[in-house]
Amino acid sequence: MALNRRYVFAQRPHGMPTGEEFELVEEAMPSPGRNQALIRSCYLSVDPYMRGRMREGPSYAPPWQVGESPTAGAVGRVEASDIVGLPVGSLVAGTWDWAEYVLSDGHGLRRLDPSGAPPQAALGVLGMPGLTAYFGTFDVARPRAGDTFVVSAAAGAVGSLAGQLAKQAGCRVVGIAGTKEKIDFLREELAFDAAVDYRAEGDLKGALRDACPTGVDAYFDNVGGAVTAAVAPLMNTHGRVAVCGQIATYNQTRREPPDVAWDLVGRRLRIEGFLVSDFQPRFAEALARLEHWVLSGRLRYRETIVEGFERMPEALVGLFKGSNFGKQVVKVYAP
Repeated sequence: MALNRRYVFAQRPHGMPTGEEFELVEEAMPSPGRNQALIRSCYLSVDPYMRGRMREGPSYAPPWQVGESPTAGAVGRVEASDIVGLPVGSLVAGTWDWAEYVLSDGHGLRRLDPSGAPPQAALGVLGMPGLTAYFGTFDVARPRAGDTFVVSAAAGAVGSLAGQLAKQAGCRVVGIAGTKEKIDFLREELAFDAAVDYRAEGDLKGALRDACPTGVDAYFDNVGGAVTAAVAPLMNTHGRVAVCGQIATYNQTRREPPDVAWDLVGRRLRIEGFLVSDFQPRFAEALARLEHWVLSGRLRYRETIVEGFERMPEALVGLFKGSNFGKQVVKVYAP
């Protein structure tokens, strides 16, 4: 009997996840029925927001339930199909269980062009991270030519793109990252105007002051915590802060109030949190522009591809240790 492997969310973590929160199980291969397709997973995404789904309680994304399969953004190949317009061999992107094979009724699937960008790009630069960078930059941070634009987690899937988009808008871009390799990438490959290693700097506030001598006009915040506390005093009057993520706080065992001294009134700051789903009606517009920029070479991206379905938990935990460079995906099967 053909078998399928999938993960079950087995227990909630306390603090930093270890990977033991997930159990790999075997079961009978699913069989597609009428108006269904069988999809073989090729690439599965791991993303920082998943830490929130491992926690009980209300959040913008519903928590994973113990005993059920976690879900992820995914790219797969159609192996069998009874869906009109979805032939066998099609490459599709969507969201489904952490499993080698899944059934789908076709809802929420996006067919991919095999002659375009590599398929896993649909999970990164041409997927949720790319859309997040696009709308967070242009609609929330609103860069203007001549602005100093600072982005944290600047070598990550979202931050690296947000910085490049701000650069295209005529900004002076300063990236914050956590290793020399990442700093070199920001300066040399992405042509950021300055980059600060928050782990290497004994005086992060001083290093940021040196990198931003005229202050900060727009800040794309992916991390929160001490990094954001160091940026806050540098914000200029009428500065904008796009709050995309707070990864520095995700593994806290007790919710602490943010230790950030924003001078909201005196500097008339606008701080706005956002979810990429807020902009869903405009996804097609954004994806078309992002794909054009990628294929023309105007937008560069990095990926960390972890080989092997059995390494899903390891890949997720690695996000919170800074082991990824750019978008982190797990390669399950070569399409």
